Amino acid sequence: MVNRQKLTEVVVREAEPAEGRDYQIFDTEVRGFAVCVYRGGGRAFTLDYRHAGRQRRMTFGRWPEWSVAAARTRAKELRREVDAGGDPLADRGALREAPRISDLIARYVELHLAHLAKLNAADQRSMMEKLIAPAWGRMLVTEVSAYDVELLLTKVAEGRARPAKAKPRNRARKLQGARPTPVRANRVGEVVRKMFAYAVKWGWREDNPAMGFRRRMETPRERYLSQEEIAQLAAALDAAEDVRAAGIIRLCMLTGARVGEVRQARFEDFNLEHLSWTKPATTTKQRRVHRVPISDEAAAIVRLRRQAVFAGCPWLFPGDTPGQPVQEVRRFWRRIQRAAGIEDVRIHDLRHTFASLLVSGGASLEMIGKLLGHSQMQTTQRYAHLMDSPLRAGVDAVASAFKPKPRLVHSAEPASEPTAPRCGSGKVSASAS
Repeated sequence: MVNRQKLTEVVVREAEPAEGRDYQIFDTEVRGFAVCVYRGGGRAFTLDYRHAGRQRRMTFGRWPEWSVAAARTRAKELRREVDAGGDPLADRGALREAPRISDLIARYVELHLAHLAKLNAADQRSMMEKLIAPAWGRMLVTEVSAYDVELLLTKVAEGRARPAKAKPRNRARKLQGARPTPVRANRVGEVVRKMFAYAVKWGWREDNPAMGFRRRMETPRERYLSQEEIAQLAAALDAAEDVRAAGIIRLCMLTGARVGEVRQARFEDFNLEHLSWTKPATTTKQRRVHRVPISDEAAAIVRLRRQAVFAGCPWLFPGDTPGQPVQEVRRFWRRIQRAAGIEDVRIHDLRHTFASLLVSGGASLEMIGKLLGHSQMQTTQRYAHLMDSPLRAGVDAVASAFKPKPRLVHSAEPASEPTAPRCGSGKVSASAS
């Protein structure tokens, strides 16, 4: 027989556990509301109801964490939902199985990063593991709002102390505080926007909270080597003992290529007869074949490397690991920076210098974009200000033609009888012609 009585704190507290079984005490006020007394002594509030012909039991709170009054109020809410045709237990199951940000990251890595360049994929994976997952990992995909996106990007833009290690070996780095990283915040925003675009496509949510996120102001780094610095760099490379690494730097300077493209260059990519270099899509940032002309000096480096590399090796700059190209030249570059006195110059600045020399030689922005392999014209626009010099020369020419010229005016007095000049009557005056 069903045990029914009005549930109170006294009834729930004094209910004795039954040996070997659990039992319920149903409330007389709310239909289906009960307290379940477990054989171990625990107590929890439940709601029994029928949905679509099936008997269902939902446990929603434990006593004494939930008081009887709070449990009765919640039971009434659930009862109204059931009477309206809902199924609270099914809704709870759907919520439990709803995808979380960790699930979105895992699928994004599987389906999207697999098609990106190696370095780009590694960079995005680092953003998700170090920045996105710690902040949102356990949140449901549907819970993230535009406000959450703004908070995350603001935190990223503020930067963090370097390095991430708790006890860095380098004392200078240990004392280095956080530095603002607005560019990193923008890149994280782009990754988040792409992730939620996939979530919308997969039906995991209806909108993209990162769409139109606030972009931080970026100040592009503009560092170009002067003619004197180029000469110092060339001298330092000539004196370097590591001929292989020196060849990589020279080829970066002579072609404007990215260091990764030079490191992975193969002999078969170069046509020395026509002086061209065809970069395969696997090595370019834009993920497409990029064919560029090269100079005689660059071709000479390729010929010298052919003589230095053992027969059958496909790599222009083979690495220490068999079958692999050179992996990194950062240590070598730091030595060259000190030797050439250009400590503030990055390897990528050689690419900017290459573009600046093209501009000074009269190349157009379209030509520069093709040589550098830019997929978007706005990327090449960063070099537009370098074209001010020839424009300024043309403006100066117009100004020179329009500038008034002085005209000599003789005094009315005879030249044979010089007199002291009077105030307001000079010998020579200038007037506009």
